[in-house]
Amino acid sequence: MKLKGYSFLIFFLVSICAHAFQSTSVIVLDADTKQPIQGVQVYTKSGKLVGETNQRGSLSLSTLNQDTNHSLVFFDYNYKTYEIDINLKDTSNFTVEMSPLSNVLSEVVLNYKKKQAFGLQTLKPVEGTHIYAGKKSEVILLDQDLTNKATNNARQIYAKVAGLNIYDNGDGGLQLNIGGRGLDPNRTANFNTRQNDYDISADVLGYPESYYTPPAEGLEQIQVIRGAASLQYGTQFGGLINFVIKKPNANKPLEIISRSSLGSFDLFTNFTSIGGTSNKLSYYAYHNYKKGDSFRPNSGFESENAYAHVGYEFNEQTKIEAEITHLNYLAQQAGGLSDVQFLQDPYQSNRTRNWFAVDWNLFSLKLNHKFSENVNGTLNLFALDASRKAIGFRGTESTVTGDGNVNIIEEPDVFGPDEIDEFGNFDFERDLLIGTFKNFGAEARVITEYTIKNQSSVLLLGAKFYKADNTSQQGAGSKGTDADFTFRTEDFPFYPNQNSFKYPNVNVAVFGENIFNLTDHFSVTPGFRFEYIRTESVGEFLVRQNLQGSNPAIIFTPDNEVRERNLLLFGVGLSYKPKSYFESYFNFSQNYRSVTFSDIRTVNPSFSIDRDIGDETGYSIDLGVRGSFKQMISYDVNVFSLLYDNRIGQAYRSEPPFRGQWVRGNIGKATIIGLESLIQWNLKETFFKANDNLKLDVFSNLALTTSEYTSGIGESIDGNEVEFIPEVNFKAGMSFGYKNFLTAVQYTYLSEQFTDATNSPYDPENADRVDGAIPSYDILDVSASYTFSKHIKLEVGVNNVLDKNYFTRRATGYPGPGIIPSAPRNWYTTLQFKL
Repeated sequence: MKLKGYSFLIFFLVSICAHAFQSTSVIVLDADTKQPIQGVQVYTKSGKLVGETNQRGSLSLSTLNQDTNHSLVFFDYNYKTYEIDINLKDTSNFTVEMSPLSNVLSEVVLNYKKKQAFGLQTLKPVEGTHIYAGKKSEVILLDQDLTNKATNNARQIYAKVAGLNIYDNGDGGLQLNIGGRGLDPNRTANFNTRQNDYDISADVLGYPESYYTPPAEGLEQIQVIRGAASLQYGTQFGGLINFVIKKPNANKPLEIISRSSLGSFDLFTNFTSIGGTSNKLSYYAYHNYKKGDSFRPNSGFESENAYAHVGYEFNEQTKIEAEITHLNYLAQQAGGLSDVQFLQDPYQSNRTRNWFAVDWNLFSLKLNHKFSENVNGTLNLFALDASRKAIGFRGTESTVTGDGNVNIIEEPDVFGPDEIDEFGNFDFERDLLIGTFKNFGAEARVITEYTIKNQSSVLLLGAKFYKADNTSQQGAGSKGTDADFTFRTEDFPFYPNQNSFKYPNVNVAVFGENIFNLTDHFSVTPGFRFEYIRTESVGEFLVRQNLQGSNPAIIFTPDNEVRERNLLLFGVGLSYKPKSYFESYFNFSQNYRSVTFSDIRTVNPSFSIDRDIGDETGYSIDLGVRGSFKQMISYDVNVFSLLYDNRIGQAYRSEPPFRGQWVRGNIGKATIIGLESLIQWNLKETFFKANDNLKLDVFSNLALTTSEYTSGIGESIDGNEVEFIPEVNFKAGMSFGYKNFLTAVQYTYLSEQFTDATNSPYDPENADRVDGAIPSYDILDVSASYTFSKHIKLEVGVNNVLDKNYFTRRATGYPGPGIIPSAPRNWYTTLQFKL
């Protein structure tokens, strides 16, 4: 299909509907110094965000109806909230003066003021050049809740996002593993993961796994948008996870924050950031160092993560931002356990030779331009230069047949210790995998506001180009125990798992959404996304044809393949908001996920690959209600349905060409239905409203999910439950604070979940297989903090207070195979200095 002109279509369409008009602007000044205040948030009384003031303290009010009266609220953490009633039709540009707070706020009061900012737990219908109307969206505000940020404890950080299933890694939070609604949590591969709105995964289509996760200490918020994000961000079933890094302090030329943490298992972390604003230049940078031994032998880690952001505002219309991110870490992996070994000692390790290394480098250049009062645009250029390396003894008695299927000659002892010869030396070479990821892309967005019959409407159009040149190589590593990532193919020429592939992938997308406000309370938002996807693999794998005689024959078999698709996805969102405290929403979106070539080509002794494995298709539906009442109760309750056709998973298969083995491929059609709810109750506002030094609130996060394979590859699948879905996923918590002391308690419970489509049950006598269910588990976490002054703060916490033995993952490959135990009771303490 001809693709020329698609990337320019956005600009042609916008030129038809873009127009400028005169509107009122406001300038916000400090009442004492008469200096402009940047970053003041302006809301309507109903809670709609109008925008934030720029460096000159100015904000255009063009998004508001110029012919009616408005009640506006001006909000900034360091100033008294200012309210004004104004008729824009009779008002030219005007000035607002905000009075600074006379003394330093206590931690409780500051925390409460932040929550006053009108429903920050969900995204507004329009933010920047993005549309979220009618979508299931959740926002995690990192500075509002007490969590173990030093180790990116996902169980605590994502506690208020309904229905998420999380792998606990115990590696200092180096990787994020979350799923939901039946999606495999492994490296968050079923979400489109972004940082400041650009891609950060290895390859969005060919290998969408995220080996890099920004440190929670450097984040302002985490935005989670469910499957409806497929139209604006990509076709993934899970939707979007966007990590929003902290912005430069708009009111200081220099701000330094340093956080040092100590914890169980020799944990030490340091996070130091520097940022500020001087005239038109703003900057923010941090360095994060982590080191620890983890809770099992052979599982130490060390990492360094650095980030730098520079922004320059040329004028009120144009701003440019540049960012660079670097992550490098090395982690030893303790290997997997059988169920018997887990019951004997969940914290044992019989592997000393498994290592994992990641080098991740991200680059971004973003241009923001305001074409007119009602037309805004962004152009984001981004690139990735990264690698991941894994080495370990996994058993190598497997081969690849001529049709591309992996057949196990002899089931390896995947749970056994490292093999040692009679002289005490390691007897076998290790399996080495190296992947490199080099990709770049550009995404352009233009959003315009226009009027239809006196009702405002919003049109978003965008285009994306993405190109990846990735490689993977698998072969023999050294016999040693160190982190040696060099191939030893000359020493072991007959090593069966040798292969080398290149993956030159190309993706072009054009997308659009439009909010039609049919009335003041009801809106319809249809959307589309066209995708051109070309995934290609070029390479070869080794087949041992004859092992007899003095000259065994080895042949490298070429295996080149090209897959080209043209997709057109549609969706629609509805929003009905008759009152400021109540909104009902509905969304339908088509989804799509392309099969990853790297998964197909990697030889794994734990399972085989079906040569006919193909892409997944389906859709997601959300219907819910959300809102808040008098700052006492906030709620978001929804039902959802997800249809998964050609779902990829693992099943035990015996039909030819398979010979009674675990096979990864398209296993059938899955239907998933559930209820998700988040209810938060501010007890302080309900019973102790007059006590400004008190904080007391509770929350309940409950997801009830049912699932079924309505058609599968055989009787062993039909009617089974879908894997990675606990029927009950419950989280609840309470936070209490008085003046500068805060504390929080969180409880987590997940019911039993299967890990394969065959629904293999949990078997405590299972000594030699990687299959089996994950039993139910519950965890209790406690955190506390005390702010000594505006410069010094102390945080402490205990995770898994009741010291439960549990696991959340059965790994079929690295870092297993087998059960990956979760951490026992552990503590942390963080000391923060702020200048």
